[in-house]
Amino acid sequence: MSGPSGDFREKSNSYRAVGELRRLIFSGELAPGSDHLETELADRLGMSRTPVREAALMLEGQGLVEVRPRRGIRILPVSVSDMREIYDILTELEALAARDAAARGYGAEDLRGLEKSIRDMARALEAEDREAWAAADDEFHCELVRLGGNRRIGAIQAMMADQVRRARAMTLYIRPVPVKSRDDHEAVLAAIRAGDAETAGRIHHAHRTHARDMLIGLLRRHHLHQL
Repeated sequence: MSGPSGDFREKSNSYRAVGELRRLIFSGELAPGSDHLETELADRLGMSRTPVREAALMLEGQGLVEVRPRRGIRILPVSVSDMREIYDILTELEALAARDAAARGYGAEDLRGLEKSIRDMARALEAEDREAWAAADDEFHCELVRLGGNRRIGAIQAMMADQVRRARAMTLYIRPVPVKSRDDHEAVLAAIRAGDAETAGRIHHAHRTHARDMLIGLLRRHHLHQL
């Protein structure tokens, strides 16, 4: 029997395995549709099979892998139907957050987070650094939801963030240069600054709808999806 320190070590290894496997999946080193044995992944991570198995079960719950008894672990492709549902939810909730943020009458100091994320996006585009652009884009959306003041919207956004990031990572270098995204964000910020809730919500809703359609189109065109 393992004692308390052994149990803690196993738990720690399981969480480390989750982090490492997520990194390999999001970087594409474990490709969508690929199959892997627990022993292979355990060797790759330098740990035993038990934490790898536990990590795989956690990632299965997040929709990233499929655990198949006696057949190993399959890295799931991005599902177009999942992405459509996720974007439809985020579109409505983030548009509501934009309207709420505009209605709150924030001052210049309150909006510095949105301004910074837009500046970071612009710098990333100038440097042709798409990963930095993606990070700044994430910051904008998270800050927008925070300013909306609805914690439940924030919780739902966080729950769906992994799938959105994964799909975006797969298409980051085959999508058009994301100038329109930055322009949309600037327009949303201007509407929030002016206290124009209707315009803020409308522009952000159109922005998210365009992003959904482009992403799904790229997934299908380049055969990166499952139905």
